[in-house]
Amino acid sequence: NAYLNAPTKEKYYIITGPEFGELERGKIAIIIRALYGLKSSGAMWRTHFAATLRDLGFKSSLADPDVWMRPSKLPSGEEYYEYILVYVDDLLIISHRGNDILDILTTKYQYRLKDVGPPKRYLGAVVGRYDKHGTKTWFISAKDYLQKAIPIVEEHYGTLNKFKADTPLPTNYHPEDDQSPFLKDDEISLYQSFIGTLRWAVELGRIELTFAVSLMSRFTTAPRTDHMQKLLHMFTYIKRHLDSKLVFDPFTRDWSHIPFLNHDWKDFYPDAYEPIPPNAPEPRGKAIQINLFCDAAHANDHVTRRSTTGVIIFLQGTPILWYSKRQSTIETSTFGSEFVALKIATELLEGLRYRLRMMGIPLQGMCNTFCDNDSVVRNVTDPTSMLAKKHNALAYHKVRESVAAGTQRIHHEFGKFNLSDVLTKNLPVYKHKACCASILH
Repeated sequence: NAYLNAPTKEKYYIITGPEFGELERGKIAIIIRALYGLKSSGAMWRTHFAATLRDLGFKSSLADPDVWMRPSKLPSGEEYYEYILVYVDDLLIISHRGNDILDILTTKYQYRLKDVGPPKRYLGAVVGRYDKHGTKTWFISAKDYLQKAIPIVEEHYGTLNKFKADTPLPTNYHPEDDQSPFLKDDEISLYQSFIGTLRWAVELGRIELTFAVSLMSRFTTAPRTDHMQKLLHMFTYIKRHLDSKLVFDPFTRDWSHIPFLNHDWKDFYPDAYEPIPPNAPEPRGKAIQINLFCDAAHANDHVTRRSTTGVIIFLQGTPILWYSKRQSTIETSTFGSEFVALKIATELLEGLRYRLRMMGIPLQGMCNTFCDNDSVVRNVTDPTSMLAKKHNALAYHKVRESVAAGTQRIHHEFGKFNLSDVLTKNLPVYKHKACCASILH
């Protein structure tokens, strides 16, 4: 019971009952510990444990208050940061001397630790070691979480073997066109529960489900019969592909064969620069390469005619951020929807670079960005290129300024090789498998 380590700030008391014994019954008992159920207990536990971490020399990252870091050195002399990731009372320690930190927490601060050892599970995901081309790295997997969810689905709808599910949803499926009867109230609750399960699976690394889950989430308030059938189709796909995992690929990608353009932008954006926070910690460790793929499916919502943006960002070869969402505006051309997608990708990239810097992680120059619309790429890589469609001016200048500032360099990627396709549309089997092979293991 972690909360009991923390003192309570407010003054609480109770009148003791029979469970305290006859001699103590009816007395006033003052509560001095942060018991579960008190309004401030969570905050008091966090404050108490934060004081412990500060005493150990850790500082809370400004990018994420629950990521704690302190400077350290490897036995080889290489400088880096030790991290402690805190989720309520779950700790994930990243350090070459993690056991020493655990011993101090136990002996000096008298915490009673449970399940101490290399991480096996974190927030519902299975965590383990993986051999990547002879290099030991880590993986996370939603396998156990989904294995527990599938029997719940089958309890209501029978064994999930009625579909030929090689992809999360059938190719070119559009739920907005469905006119089947609405579900009854009890099935609506089930639909919402299943969507919640699938959303968390996406958070745990099942990236290939992102678009399908986003698509079906639009109908949680009024789902129809066929919508539920398509959720069962998704669970059937999951049942047949339970072993997919996200591997932390440490290898840098070689883009030396890519003819990235390098122009002088001073005449067009003379004041362009990438803002680096003045309070960012000193970078330590090996520089990280950032690679980004973005795509847009133009007007693929048959009702609203809004396009869908898909973005996936890699650190080295590891997917770290994935995004699939309908655009908030209606674009009349593929060019417009792709430009909006690239603007959104640029904003996501800038946020990620800020967080990495605030965690003391050095960046390997510009992000390598790939977009499959040649007209958009020409507009944002050639300083002399003029925008013909003025209503895209905000996206145009946002992306061009990030290129001028050295935040990213952009190259045209043919659509059949664009990994973000899996985040914008229901792909045919061969292309779905090709994308998954480059993203998951």
